[in-house]
Amino acid sequence: MMSVIAEIAIFPMDKGGSVSEWVAKAVSVIRASGLPHSFGPMGTCVEGEWEAVMRVVDRCYRTLEKDSDRLYMTLKIDARRGGDGRLSQKMASVEDRLA
Repeated sequence: MMSVIAEIAIFPMDKGGSVSEWVAKAVSVIRASGLPHSFGPMGTCVEGEWEAVMRVVDRCYRTLEKDSDRLYMTLKIDARRGGDGRLSQKMASVEDRLA
């Protein structure tokens, strides 16, 4: 099994300088998925199996496309064989080295 961590950033480009309303819609979709996630200032990381993560990415896109003529999205993927829980493990590993 491949564990996937995806970092997604998505927002409309036709809504002016503040896009937090639409970012919040995407983050709501991610939260509703039930997948482990970590919200950040430049994107949100989601962890799960490929199909589940890609469904969330698609839902984010479909949700925002309804209200927009142009969307910007970046998607970074880290796929690795093994179990889940890597989202928190990656952070803990770095924190341990900083201590």
